[in-house]
Amino acid sequence: MHKVKIFGAGSIGNHLSHAARRLGWGVDLVDVDQGALERTRREIYPGRYHQWDDAIGLYQPADAPKGGYDLICIGTPPDSHISLARAAVAESPQAILVEKPLCCPDLDGAQALHDETAAAGVRLFIGYDHVVGESAQKAAELLAEGRIGPIRTIDVEFREEWSGVFAAHPWLDGPADSYLGFWRRGGGSTGEHSHALNLWQFLARACGAGAIEKVSASMTMVEDDGVAYDALSAMTLTSETGLVGRVVQDVVTRPPRKWARVQGRDGAVEWICGAEPGVDIARLECVGRPSEEFRFSKTRPDDFIRELRHIEQAMAEGTESPLDAVRGFETMLVVAGAFRSHAEGRVIPIDAAQGWTVGATLKDRKRGRM
Repeated sequence: MHKVKIFGAGSIGNHLSHAARRLGWGVDLVDVDQGALERTRREIYPGRYHQWDDAIGLYQPADAPKGGYDLICIGTPPDSHISLARAAVAESPQAILVEKPLCCPDLDGAQALHDETAAAGVRLFIGYDHVVGESAQKAAELLAEGRIGPIRTIDVEFREEWSGVFAAHPWLDGPADSYLGFWRRGGGSTGEHSHALNLWQFLARACGAGAIEKVSASMTMVEDDGVAYDALSAMTLTSETGLVGRVVQDVVTRPPRKWARVQGRDGAVEWICGAEPGVDIARLECVGRPSEEFRFSKTRPDDFIRELRHIEQAMAEGTESPLDAVRGFETMLVVAGAFRSHAEGRVIPIDAAQGWTVGATLKDRKRGRM
């Protein structure tokens, strides 16, 4: 049986705790707020999963065990991710999972985390769980078949009004109550919905378009009532092979739309999250042929169970993963570049974003060194 320690007793921490217990793993859950631990035990966990699990250990940091864990998960706000992950390296787990986004847009400490995990031999994953879901994996398989011909463009949208987020966090009154209302802390649409950007990168790799080389972004900024966040972020992306596409993320669209389309010369592959309640879809459309639709039923807890199973398998087999740190680092480079692009009104080369290189330059990535 695996043993996991999870930092953060909010929505993500509860999902990860439940997923680990469903897999038969030992779980210790840690939070700085004793009230959050009590809320987990009395309200969140039994409310979602029908009853509390007494096998889960609840701790504040000073009392939490150290060492002996196979996996340490960081499910706290983004502005605490780097410090907690770097401290976790000292416990020598086999792996660390950091919830998305990896860090704040200033990228402070990210290079150090990269270097320290590499030196310690600790595998680092970033929690962009959509790309390991059945529907996204099916979309990648359809792209690999090559039936839609040369790729013309990729579009991805994650558009969801705040109410969807706060429904999962009923103890918060609004964006000002947490990092969500502050882009510098990893909130706003660019940070909170960065699943869209990460999915664009996943699909681009699946069709051979390579890494993102340039970003141009325009954002709708909200700065009132004590908050400062991007309500909408529209990015135009250019890959290293010259493929141009877009990503739109917002916190204003209701009902939500989470959708992707890879357009080829001879057809398209679409991905739709929540096409119907509890159903995701991957669809193949080829010119002159009936469309083929693949439906995948799941619940939100299923996403986290699949994510942990995927990590377990990647660790056991030593295989590459879409959740590997280098992919989450690349997403954050584009996030940083997008904010810089909006502020300066120009296209930003990703290898120049904040001067951060994740252990290698973009040219090194092109040569296959990462």
